[in-house]
Amino acid sequence: MAKYKKKLDADIRCPLEYGLTIFGWKSGEYPQKLYKALMNSQTVLTVWDDARLVGLIRVLDDSEMLAQIHYVLVHPEYQGQGIAGRMVEYIKEKYKNFMYLELMPEDKNNVPFYEKHGFHVMENGAAMQICNIN
Repeated sequence: MAKYKKKLDADIRCPLEYGLTIFGWKSGEYPQKLYKALMNSQTVLTVWDDARLVGLIRVLDDSEMLAQIHYVLVHPEYQGQGIAGRMVEYIKEKYKNFMYLELMPEDKNNVPFYEKHGFHVMENGAAMQICNIN
């Protein structure tokens, strides 16, 4: 049975030290940077199966108008159980009074999942990025 934690604390460090590359996540290769980034994020919701980190969602916001979902991750062994959907719905509720709640899926195949949760592709929008890691 998965447990959801709304407060991020030192308990995240140990799983990050082993890396989150199992999620297929490049950021997991940089556990110290990732830990610092998560600890300085406005919202991080984690999902645990006992001591095993199985899901994580991170949001950056400006405290009034814009919130950006930056990570939605579920361990492959736990996918298909509704964990990502419950995390997204929690974030939607938390940020319901913001003008914009945005995200940028790295994989176009994930667009239908987000559309199912009320998001839509921005008309004339295009994702842009500078990646400073190899």
